[in-house]
Amino acid sequence: MKQRVYERLVAELDEKRVFLSEPMKKHTTFRIGGPADYFVTPKSGEEVERAVAICKEEKVPYYIVGNGSNLLVSDAGYRGAVIQIFKEMSGVQVREDSIQAQAGASLAKIAAAALDAGLTGFEFAAGIPGTLGGACVMNAGAYGGEMKDVLVNVTVLDDSGKVQKIEKENLELGYRTSVIAKKGYIVLGAEIQLQEGNPEEIRGLMNELKEKRVSKQPLEYPSAGSTFKRPEGYFAGKLIQDTGLRGFRVGDAMVSEKHCGFVINIGEASAAEVDLLMRQVSEQVQAKFGVTLEPEVKRLGEF
Repeated sequence: MKQRVYERLVAELDEKRVFLSEPMKKHTTFRIGGPADYFVTPKSGEEVERAVAICKEEKVPYYIVGNGSNLLVSDAGYRGAVIQIFKEMSGVQVREDSIQAQAGASLAKIAAAALDAGLTGFEFAAGIPGTLGGACVMNAGAYGGEMKDVLVNVTVLDDSGKVQKIEKENLELGYRTSVIAKKGYIVLGAEIQLQEGNPEEIRGLMNELKEKRVSKQPLEYPSAGSTFKRPEGYFAGKLIQDTGLRGFRVGDAMVSEKHCGFVINIGEASAAEVDLLMRQVSEQVQAKFGVTLEPEVKRLGEF
């Protein structure tokens, strides 16, 4: 069966963009993860459609990733197909004061295009290490801005295999959620509305936010960004710090000393070590403060 599925995927895409037993540590910002049975990098919405259709017909589980910035993959890998919407689907077009981009475009690339066009409103996203697709799914935000502030519409592949455009008012954008996340749709692209601005001021704000990130976040280590969602009325990092867990380790997985909201890989951390550390952090914060920390990082595979 494995060879048949591989051959079908190659026939629809290209053998240069279909891989067997691909190590996921190469495709996550944690630099952790065992092999995916199939790893596919489509370059268009039509190819995403076809890859998903083959998986459904062959009863092969599938999972969509961007640049793997919010993902912890099991050490055993994933018994299914990982469909990566990233560099092969990263086109960005500026039209007057709006930007249309494919789902695999990085937020940094879109922010750079906005700066070049003298458009303001997307500076908050310049340093978020993810793709447009993931940002739409989770309504990504930072430094007072969120995707809901700039999105006009999102083009998705729905669970019936139909491509549809969802307007902003129907996206149900909330804290780290959307109708896309709730229904398991696949983002193919989106339109963003910005405003004309002063390029020097835009560049200045982007540099200021970059300096904040560099000074406050452990960007020198592999991580998946903020590890836990923000509990209502609290900050996850502050709770972890006040529980006395700054620098807490399980193997090479560690609570960052620079920012306790980040779990970092300081060497060759395994997914099992990260998973155990996250559970122990949650238990200790619950015991001390009675607050439940929910993971923001997605888990893929068997734990």
